[in-house]
Amino acid sequence: MTSQNPGDALPDEPKLNPGDAAEPGTPGTGENLCQECEGTGKIGASACPICGGTGVVITGIGGG
Repeated sequence: MTSQNPGDALPDEPKLNPGDAAEPGTPGTGENLCQECEGTGKIGASACPICGGTGVVITGIGGG
């Protein structure tokens, strides 16, 4: 039996960042620039904690 923390993503599951509204590929969502780091992926010399350093977050689209 393996022990896994509740927040750990399985190897075949995408990792969600705090700024993501849903998993990538979820219908009605898309990539958007992170407003915290303005798409740079960094805040100062550190990786942005909201987007995980990617500069993008997954958000709802289309006003749905």
